[in-house]
Amino acid sequence: MRTHVLLPSLLLLGSLSLTAACASEASRATTAKARPGSSATASPVRAVDPSKIKGLRIVNDSSENSSCAWATGYPDVPGATAMTAAMKKDVEQRLATFRSTCDSNPTAADGFEFNISHQFLVASGDVLGVRLTTQDSTAAGDGLTRRTYWYDGKAGAYRTALALIGDGSRDAFVAALKSELKGREGTDADTVNEAFTDRSRLVGILDDIAFTADGGLRVTFDRGEVGVPAGGAYVVTFSRATATPWLSAFGRRVQHQTVQPSRSLDLGAAATPTPAVPTRTASGDDDTDCKKVRCVALTFDDGPAAPETATLLTYLAQYNARATFFTVGQNVAAHPDLVRAEARAGNEVGNHSWNHPDLTRLTPAQVAYQLNRTSAAIKAATGKTPTLFRPPYGAINSTVRRATTLSPVLWTLDTEDWKYPDAAKIAATVVDKVKRNDVVLLHDIHPTSVAAVPQILRTLTADGYHFVTVSHLRSTM
Repeated sequence: MRTHVLLPSLLLLGSLSLTAACASEASRATTAKARPGSSATASPVRAVDPSKIKGLRIVNDSSENSSCAWATGYPDVPGATAMTAAMKKDVEQRLATFRSTCDSNPTAADGFEFNISHQFLVASGDVLGVRLTTQDSTAAGDGLTRRTYWYDGKAGAYRTALALIGDGSRDAFVAALKSELKGREGTDADTVNEAFTDRSRLVGILDDIAFTADGGLRVTFDRGEVGVPAGGAYVVTFSRATATPWLSAFGRRVQHQTVQPSRSLDLGAAATPTPAVPTRTASGDDDTDCKKVRCVALTFDDGPAAPETATLLTYLAQYNARATFFTVGQNVAAHPDLVRAEARAGNEVGNHSWNHPDLTRLTPAQVAYQLNRTSAAIKAATGKTPTLFRPPYGAINSTVRRATTLSPVLWTLDTEDWKYPDAAKIAATVVDKVKRNDVVLLHDIHPTSVAAVPQILRTLTADGYHFVTVSHLRSTM
């Protein structure tokens, strides 16, 4: 079992010199077997700017238990209630299975990890598409699975991926898939035919279907679904001309909104109020001298979150307190306005990876991708590139250090607020245990953690503490 040892304060806060790694940007990779000229990276899916989705909320949760590490995130879009419910059900079921496996294997040498991240495929007109990617180290093979979820605003209904294909065209669609798959490395006629024999399983096997930017249709099969597990994932891409005749009326609308997206998304929600974003501007550089006064650095991980982060910023402003936010890239992309508000109020914005994986399980290129992509999102929101990062779960090794020039920050006081969703308990933990120059770990994705902050600020201010950013604490110790 990997044990997380907190560094002493001086080592933790001291400047660490890190060597940049020359690595290409690559996410956690899988093998996608394809015919020559039909690679998995051709005709990419069109990028969607989630910050344009009015009323968007990202549902986040995570642990800080390095032996049973998990982090999940999926979107809640106004109007798409049934689709959100379907994602919530799947996420909770998968997480429950993972945690059960963890509980029954408490002495696993390297610990376990579970991660669910999201990607918008289309958010335009009256259609919405989202892909959830699950990484489960307790599962067979590489533990990587994908599923796409669709919402039909015109009908007010959640749709599975197979609903993109017309009922009368499914036999032709399946026949074309089988033809494309047969003969690929790791497959044969028997394995392919067996995968599609039971038509009642089609919804489960054909659960990752999306359109490419030029209107083609891409079908992705997880490892072991249509070939031997060693063959990896398989991707079949059909041109727009080939795929269009197979599409349902809903599928045609999704295809159109993917190729020529509308300027807005309207799923028929009764109301999509935009949460208020604090507009406080810091009065200037913080001149607190932590050599002369008692300082503490409050740090908040995993955000930004709506509306929790906005509420937190209001509390901090009431006490002229500054904090450090270690933000997750996919949440920064969804809520850049909150990140700008953090920076504008004199807080520090740090990097907490794109989707909260254990970085020590990744290659140098994957680590660089996670951190570089997040730093780019932070800079786009604030105009400033971050200098600090907090590795998810506090997991860091020489590979991670060499893959980035960002300086790592752990913590000296863990509130365990993810484990105990009790505002009074969280506040008492900080008030009773805090020491001068502590770095306190909290999470702004949890309403109970945010609710604990006023008591923390009120009590510690009365005790003579000053609330500063991590970089300020480092520079004035």
